[in-house]
Amino acid sequence: MAQLSDDCFAFGGELMTTAEALARLADNAHRVVEPEQCALSESHGRILARDVLSAHDVPPHDNAAVDGWAVYFDDLKAGEETRLPWHERIPAGQPLGHGAPRGAALRIFTGAPMPVGEAGASGPDTVLMQEDCREEDGVVTIPPGIKRGANRRHAGEDIERGTTILEAGRRLKPQDIGLAASVGLTSLAVFRPLRVAVFSSGDEVFEPGETLPPGGIYDANRLMIIALVEALGCDVSDLGILPDRLDAVEGALAGAAKTHDALITSGGVSTGEEDHIKAAVEALGHLNFWRLAIRPGRPIALGQVGHVPFVGLPGNPVAVMVTFLRFARPLLLRMAGVTDVEPRFFHVRADFGYKKKTGRREWLRARLRTLDDGTVTAEKYRHDGAGILSSAVFADGLIELAEEVSEVVPGMAVDFLPFNEMMR
Repeated sequence: MAQLSDDCFAFGGELMTTAEALARLADNAHRVVEPEQCALSESHGRILARDVLSAHDVPPHDNAAVDGWAVYFDDLKAGEETRLPWHERIPAGQPLGHGAPRGAALRIFTGAPMPVGEAGASGPDTVLMQEDCREEDGVVTIPPGIKRGANRRHAGEDIERGTTILEAGRRLKPQDIGLAASVGLTSLAVFRPLRVAVFSSGDEVFEPGETLPPGGIYDANRLMIIALVEALGCDVSDLGILPDRLDAVEGALAGAAKTHDALITSGGVSTGEEDHIKAAVEALGHLNFWRLAIRPGRPIALGQVGHVPFVGLPGNPVAVMVTFLRFARPLLLRMAGVTDVEPRFFHVRADFGYKKKTGRREWLRARLRTLDDGTVTAEKYRHDGAGILSSAVFADGLIELAEEVSEVVPGMAVDFLPFNEMMR
């Protein structure tokens, strides 16, 4: 199995920009999973390991694009109606079986193969829609004006034999499965799912449903992270809540590193006396803080337990979500074999005012509204705190404000990252 090099996240330095952090991640994060064969019916969401070439033309034969009448274009009159006798019918999946005569119209249905001509000659080349023609007493009346080759689909029009139809590194969508099926494939080479272990940390954190003691909080972060990781197609191990004891933390991380490709925790990576994750990771490998110039989520940490990458997300839930989507997500996708990991931005208009410090990148939670004139605007949540998880439920995505931006004014164009673009 491919491994990451030692100290691949040892970036050091003071506050780092988002662009530099993502660039260094891209340079150092590599695929760690191997290919396996998977039935086509079970391949949705998997990551393609090899390019897929078609061994067939699609469609495999010339066929009719509509229900109607197949004719020789040269049998039609240029400026007036043409009357042709009706000669046989061609349903889908049932070739005519002999040459089509000149001077006749053939009833043909959508998808049915175009007939050949007599004695191996070229056959009918044009199809009239049934709604445009009249049939009476075995004679079809055809209006003028049709173009040669109309409503005829050619063999290989969709896919030509020998062409690459899907490229390695692509996470397979429903339409990809359909395309593979259209060329007759029953299985695909995909990468083994990345195995990710997820922990929470802290004696103040409790499972939902338990009775909270004074000072306790329910563990929202771990369950949210698990859902985010599963949405990327990874296999997730829920390893529960790490207690505030160095020996327990070290043992849990060391054990998980033996059977997983990546480790993720939330909280517990600061320098407090009860924050043992930093010491545990350093005892087992390396911990290198990305002291990023961002808000929320500045204390995100990356390191390694042996050769296994470690991601220490912040403790506040909104910061967890933001830093996972912008930093942990591309890391995991690259490790899983995905080639295109960056989400797409969309430009929308802000309907709010906001001031920020220059020199750091910020993410605001916002939802979209379409105005009567069709303009799409972004409405910011009323509070900005990193602990207000309800803001993420309110929102359709994140507004990303670059380091040089100092103020947002109503009507200003801003970069918007939809959640449904990043949670896949």
